[in-house]
Amino acid sequence: MTLVLGSLVLLTPHSVSTAAGAQPAYHLLPPPSAGALPNATRFPASADLSRIQVATAPVSLRYDFDAGVGRPIADTAGGHELRPLGRNGGMLRLVPEGAGLAVAYPDRCTLPRERDCPRAILEGQRDDSLNPGRRPLRYGASVLMTHGDLADGANVLQKGYSVGGVSQFKLQVDHRQGHPSCVIAGNPARIYRAEPRIDVADGRWHDLECNRTENRLVMLVDGVPSAAVPVPPTLSVANAEPLRVGGKGPGRGNDQFAGEIDNVFLDIGA
Repeated sequence: MTLVLGSLVLLTPHSVSTAAGAQPAYHLLPPPSAGALPNATRFPASADLSRIQVATAPVSLRYDFDAGVGRPIADTAGGHELRPLGRNGGMLRLVPEGAGLAVAYPDRCTLPRERDCPRAILEGQRDDSLNPGRRPLRYGASVLMTHGDLADGANVLQKGYSVGGVSQFKLQVDHRQGHPSCVIAGNPARIYRAEPRIDVADGRWHDLECNRTENRLVMLVDGVPSAAVPVPPTLSVANAEPLRVGGKGPGRGNDQFAGEIDNVFLDIGA
């Protein structure tokens, strides 16, 4: 016992001399590398689109984008990869944000023909475990936008579509007022949208969250419940579409996001 206590004494901070001006080891690590994200190819399409499943267990995803360029865009657990997809020269960039990084999207396009506009999004592969069905659902992201970034459509995070009987959950900042909104759609595709009269396109970061309980869809802005709509308990969200960040696809009319996105999350409850 005496020897063990003696070892503990030797390991206390008072027994170790540190050179003047020395920094802890974590201060010596290089910051995550910012820069352009090279466009990739899409994940191969699923061979079976007819059998759509729903989550059978709770799911929790977080994307902080802090790994830097040159590494896959994965969630903080190292899975659920998202690939950067671009068209017409559109590319994504990782830019400094606080001690980490955020994703910067192409500037709002002002070309006369929308089909010529640069487009870029993040897209995963089909994963039916991200279909919440009727389970409780939380999803959201932090966004930085100005009024110059606004358009009739600017999708932040989504899975599925609100038309064609596909079903969907989505977070968006639409129209020229800079109002964020949460959208849930089922099959048949009646659309439920919670939209507060709050302008988040003010050049500052805002935390946006959508929360679907059994019978309500609530939107929180910077942690404050700001809008809500009733949702039928029977509404189920399940589709064969991948998770997408920044638009509903890389093609024309994709409701391209402009600005920066960080801290994307998705929680599917029990």
